Amino acid sequence: MKFHLFCRLALVVVLLSPVARAAKADASEKKLPTLQVDPTPLNGGEGPQVASYAEVIEPVQKAVVSVYSKKIVRERIAVNPLLRQFFGDIPDQERRHEEEGLGSGVIVSPDGYILTNNHVVEGADELKVSLADDRELIAKVIGADPKTDIAVIKVDGEKLPVVTLADSDNIRVGDVVFAVGNPLGVGQTVTMGIVSAKGRSVGILEEVAGYEQFIQTDAAINMGNSGGALVDARGRLIGINSAILSPSRGNIGIGFAVPINLAAAVMHSLIQTGSVARGFLGVSSQTLTPDYAEALGLPRDTKGVTVTDITPDSAADQAGVERGDVILSVNDKKVTSLRDLRNYIAQLAPGTKAKLRISRDGKELDLEVTLGRLDEKPNEILTGVNAEPLSPEARRRLGVPPRIEGGLVITSVDENSEFADRLVADMVVVQIDRQNVQDLEAARAALTPGRHLLFVYYRGTLRAISVRVNSP
Repeated sequence: MKFHLFCRLALVVVLLSPVARAAKADASEKKLPTLQVDPTPLNGGEGPQVASYAEVIEPVQKAVVSVYSKKIVRERIAVNPLLRQFFGDIPDQERRHEEEGLGSGVIVSPDGYILTNNHVVEGADELKVSLADDRELIAKVIGADPKTDIAVIKVDGEKLPVVTLADSDNIRVGDVVFAVGNPLGVGQTVTMGIVSAKGRSVGILEEVAGYEQFIQTDAAINMGNSGGALVDARGRLIGINSAILSPSRGNIGIGFAVPINLAAAVMHSLIQTGSVARGFLGVSSQTLTPDYAEALGLPRDTKGVTVTDITPDSAADQAGVERGDVILSVNDKKVTSLRDLRNYIAQLAPGTKAKLRISRDGKELDLEVTLGRLDEKPNEILTGVNAEPLSPEARRRLGVPPRIEGGLVITSVDENSEFADRLVADMVVVQIDRQNVQDLEAARAALTPGRHLLFVYYRGTLRAISVRVNSP
C-alpha cells in the first residue's frame, strides 16, 4: 500500500519569465480572521430519518474553492564538450518549464482567508482560486506548515461565502461526513461516508517529523481533493482533506483529513507570525507498558507516558515534574502514548498555561505548567542556513588561523534558501555587524530583520558579505 498526497499535477513546457512573490506584511499588522464556530456535538442519531442532505451541503459548496497553482521549474542543459572544443567556452543553457497543479481549499473567514494543504501551494509562483459562483481570484500565500500539511492563502473579494467550524474533538467514529472538493478536475464533487477512525498516525509526514492525528474516513477522496473540506452532517468543517492510502492512486475508502482544531491553531500562528510556534514541555518520556505500570503500583491497564528525564529549567522542571512521574492527561485530554503527548503539547502556543494530570507514587495530582517554545531548527541561524560552533577539529580541517578566536562554521545551506547565492558550507562566520560571534543563540539574536554585514573566513581569506533578513 502507498500513501498519496493528492493534488493533481500536469506539465506544460513553455518559456516564461519568473513571477515575483508578494512580500509578506509586517507581522505587527496582522489581524486574526473572524471565524464562525459551532462547538456543539451532533445529536447522536436521534430524530426522524434523513432523506437528503442537500440543504446542509449547499452552503458548504459555496465556500469550497478550486486552487490552481503554477510553478516555474528551471533545468540546466549541459553543452556537449565537443562543441566547446570547436567553438570555445559556450555557457550551459537553461530551459524553463511550467508545472500546473490542482487542489482545493476552504474559505473560513469573510476577509478571504482560505485553508488548504501545504503540498497544494508548495513552491508555487502563481496561485488562482476559482469559486463556486465562477469568480476567479488571485491568491497569495500567507504561510505554510509542512509538519501538518496545512497552508493559509488569502484572496481579496466581496461577499465571500464561509464555512462554520466544528469542534473536531467532539467527533465520534460512525459520524456521517462529507468530502467536498474538485477531484481529478471534473468539477466540485460531494461524497459521503463516516468517520472510520480518529487520531490516526500512519507515517505520511514522517519525512518532516510531522504531527499526525488524522481523521480517517471512507468518503471517496481522489487527487484534486487536497485541501478540500470534510464536514459533518450539519455542514460544519471538521477537517481538511490531506491524503489517501491506495495502491493505485485512486480511492479505496481510506482517506485522511487534518482535524480542524489543529488546522485552525496552525492558521492563527501562520497569520500572526508567518511561522508556527509550538509549545515545549521539556521531558523525555516513553509510553507506559503494563509491566511498568504494575511495577509502579498502578493497574496494568493504566494508560499514559512515563517521564524518564527532564530538561533543566524547562517548563516541566519549573512546574515540579519529576523523573518517574506518569503523565495521564493534558488539559483533560487523555494521554495514551508518547505520540499523544507530543501532539497535544505542540498544538499549544509558547507561554500557554496547561494542566498536567500525573500519577506519582500511586497518587494522582494536577500540575500547572507554562510552556516554553520548541526550537525545531536548533542549528539554523538564517532561513535554510545551519551552523555550529567552530570546533578544534573543524579549525584544523578548514585551516582557520589562531588569530581568529572563534566563530560559527556553516554546516549546510538549503539550495532553496535565499542566502544560497552568498553563503556555502565550510564558511566560518566570525563577526556579525562587527561583533564577534561565539554561539548560535547570539547569532540568531543579532540577525534581526534588516540588513547585516557578516565577516566570514573561507578558503584562506576573510571577506565581508552583506545579507538582508526579511520579517517573518
